Amino acid sequence: MTTFDDRERAFETMFVRSEEMAFKAIARRDRALARWAGGLLGKEKDALDAYVLEVLRADINDPRHLAVFHKLREDLGDLTDDARIREMMVDCFAEARAELAAGV
Repeated sequence: MTTFDDRERAFETMFVRSEEMAFKAIARRDRALARWAGGLLGKEKDALDAYVLEVLRADINDPRHLAVFHKLREDLGDLTDDARIREMMVDCFAEARAELAAGV
């Protein structure tokens, strides 16, 4: 093996790890957003858990980058505005990344 091969393998490993962490952070963000939105909708316990799964399915069934945003926007109606949803998306993503970095 050459140094170039070692560097290439290291880069590929780093890329895979980075993509995996991004996927996990987005999944955690989406769960947190769904719980927040479910709370605004007055959902509790089993209904809240079911709503979280419904939001996660929206992302799976419609792989657009903002599928979760559009789902929340539709469900929340006049309870909040676009800016607040986006703010929560950023906050929840930052929290999810911090949790993953801390090993939580």
